[in-house]
Amino acid sequence: MSSQKRLIYMVLGPVIYAIITLLLQGSIGTTPAEGIAVAAWMIFWWITRPVDIQVTALLPGVVNALFNIVPMADVIGKYSSGSIILIFGSLLITIPWAFTGLDRRIALKALSIIGPDMKRQVAVWLIVPIIFSTVLPNVVVVAIFTPIAIAMLKAAGYDGKSDAAVPILCAIGWGAGIGGVGSPFGGAMNVSAIQILQEFTGKEFMYADWVKYTLPYLIIATIIMALVMINMPMEVKRIEGAKEYFDKLYKELGPMKRSEVVGLVIFLLALGLSFARPLYSDIFPTLEPYCIFLILGFLNFFITIKDFGLSLTWESAQKNMMWGMMILFAGGLALGAILTGSGANEAIAQAISSLSFDGGLTTVILIGVFACAISEFSNSTVSAALTVPLVLGLTEQLGLEPGPYFFVAVLCYNSEFLLPVSVRAIPVGYGLDPSKMMKKGIVPFLVRTATCIVVSYLFLTFWPGFGALS
Repeated sequence: MSSQKRLIYMVLGPVIYAIITLLLQGSIGTTPAEGIAVAAWMIFWWITRPVDIQVTALLPGVVNALFNIVPMADVIGKYSSGSIILIFGSLLITIPWAFTGLDRRIALKALSIIGPDMKRQVAVWLIVPIIFSTVLPNVVVVAIFTPIAIAMLKAAGYDGKSDAAVPILCAIGWGAGIGGVGSPFGGAMNVSAIQILQEFTGKEFMYADWVKYTLPYLIIATIIMALVMINMPMEVKRIEGAKEYFDKLYKELGPMKRSEVVGLVIFLLALGLSFARPLYSDIFPTLEPYCIFLILGFLNFFITIKDFGLSLTWESAQKNMMWGMMILFAGGLALGAILTGSGANEAIAQAISSLSFDGGLTTVILIGVFACAISEFSNSTVSAALTVPLVLGLTEQLGLEPGPYFFVAVLCYNSEFLLPVSVRAIPVGYGLDPSKMMKKGIVPFLVRTATCIVVSYLFLTFWPGFGALS
């Protein structure tokens, strides 16, 4: 981006804020108008990117400090909320995986089933990241699998820019996005959505509910997207020696080391305790999942493993912590606080409800198209921060139960295909042509959007109790 174009976009942000505030304050009031204006400013900068998206995520705190739209504590508190602690704790648990080789061992074992056929290659490179991203942040999954795919391609005589690499690298990026819907641990967008829902309902959200309502969709979406991808045109039909390559690499790792076992046990314990929360919530009312992950991540600093040393040191934690992801996530929560506290969500919901939406198919289409579009132009975390508060406000205006429509939003904002931003920037960094990714992503994007809308509507219509919260 040229410096002149960047300057224009930078200036247009506050101009948009001022124009929207002036245009809307007469009809809905100054404070709600300012809330909508902040969202418009952030969306514009997130799409045009005159500054890093993490910098834009700081905007709610800056604007609110200047204009006092809502109590400052409501905004600043989002940058150190329980949801941020959950992400921080989960990273403390998984950061040692890269040093011990556990991430590579799990990935290579999963990939050792691949044969030379390109259709099978694409199917596996799609499905395995889907599975991984149900319990690991999408960015972690893509960061693990992309270099392994590049190494395999190089061993077969290809590089990241080759025709052989395009469908494989696309499958990794897209698969991680699809799988994120599978559990609350699929990414910051899900943690954000849960916190917004808890603040709206005033009740703790049980993670088991998430899997109950999203797993059927995930299975359906995985099958459909796999069929779409294996039937896309592929210039390279076979990659010889792929299975042998992965078998060789896995054997070179040797027996599973004690450090790997410890890392896996800690992760599975955190996961199990989080989903078992309903069993002990009455006994330990404050031991929520973010506390569990923080406690077990904290223990990593004290665990010493023979021939390896400390499982985790502060130096390695500080160096490998995804600070940018947490700031982006917190910025979305802070924007949600402004939209809710200013009355902007209520004003938007009233405007939408005046269009005679009744919670049926048109409502689902509205949620689906909005959530999918925002995810594509920014990322799922931004989409969750914008979509979930609006959906909850709409259900309140229409007198509908919030749970079912909350999950409709969840199904729809999870996944990204087109632009080389967010996790999709990683495969591009390894050589994938962004224009080829966009071209190949159009059909999967349209199919995925239609799938989440149709499945959401069918669930609402034919699944009694869909979205009911414990």
